[in-house]
Amino acid sequence: MANTPQSKKRARQNERRAAVNKARRSRIRTFLRTAEEAIASGDKDAAANAVRAAEPELMRGVTKGVFHKNTASRKMSRLVARVKALG
Repeated sequence: MANTPQSKKRARQNERRAAVNKARRSRIRTFLRTAEEAIASGDKDAAANAVRAAEPELMRGVTKGVFHKNTASRKMSRLVARVKALG
């Protein structure tokens, strides 16, 4: 349990940041799931648009510290490769 005023403040800040990060991670996963579903449907145009929409969200997660840069790059690379394979 936090005892000093500073540690109490840090605990409050950590709770707020955790909530923001959780919402951002959820939003990114939704974009990725949409892209996965579009790829699974076999519609190349829809899949390309979904991947194009997912990329900025994923990279924003990197700048905000939710995902590691290499993780986001790997996910994007694999999605783009799967979209290319549809053609």
